[in-house]
Amino acid sequence: MKLRLGLPKGSLQDATLAMFQKAGYEFQVNSRSYAPTADDEELDPLLLRPQEIPRYVEAGILDAGLTGKDWIVDNGSDIVEVAKLVYSKRTRRPVRIVLAAANGSDINCVRDLEGKRISTEYVRMTERWLAENGVKADVEFSWGACEAKVPELADAIVVNTETGSSLVAHNLCIVETLLESQTMLIANKDAWTDDWKRRKIENLSMLLTGALNAQSLVGLKMNVPRAALADVTQVLPALKKPTLSPLSDDDWVAVETVIEEKVVRDLIPKLRRAGAQGIVEYPLNKVIY
Repeated sequence: MKLRLGLPKGSLQDATLAMFQKAGYEFQVNSRSYAPTADDEELDPLLLRPQEIPRYVEAGILDAGLTGKDWIVDNGSDIVEVAKLVYSKRTRRPVRIVLAAANGSDINCVRDLEGKRISTEYVRMTERWLAENGVKADVEFSWGACEAKVPELADAIVVNTETGSSLVAHNLCIVETLLESQTMLIANKDAWTDDWKRRKIENLSMLLTGALNAQSLVGLKMNVPRAALADVTQVLPALKKPTLSPLSDDDWVAVETVIEEKVVRDLIPKLRRAGAQGIVEYPLNKVIY
């Protein structure tokens, strides 16, 4: 049996394949093919635009897939949301779907869109949002590069933004946020009721989440004299209490823990001054809570 898995092609592709690699899965991608090969014979992967994946998962053409929350909402797809995987092409922050207009324009809220032209890839989401707010506007589909269409071709745009730098570069400002979005692992409802497929999807979810958890963490181990153990553990942050192991010399203890990578540069000198020796920092692939 195989699990038909949709992977996002485009800007998220490299970040997604790197995350799968840390989770233990290798995909070989041919630039001319949309069907990568996987080192797991139980996976049947397919590269697709993330905009399409929710529709194919809902229809049962795919058993599961990775796509943005924004595209699930835009498509109105009836699927199972298995896990949030907070990563993107640049950062680990969610992206925002925003209404943006030119700096100094008369568009300062959703009501100011009455009778205006809006350019977006998120046509259905935008139309529903306008209807919810009682606003009538002309929503036009754009294949991208929405920022360049204001003000000559559109009065405003609805786009996703991660850092906001592209909006600033085009003299645009964010007026309102429609949605915060992150990558989601989703499943077809029938596949979710199949015991084998559900277990396979849950395994993927566990390992991918573990790989993301590990991105900001490192392992730290050191040797500590028993006389200095209290001083060392006092300055040592940890997910839980550190692991202590006896050494061949009864006067020493091996200490091992997992910590946030961003604190290591300040922590190591403190540990050394507290009496720790042989301090080793090492990367992590997965952390399962």
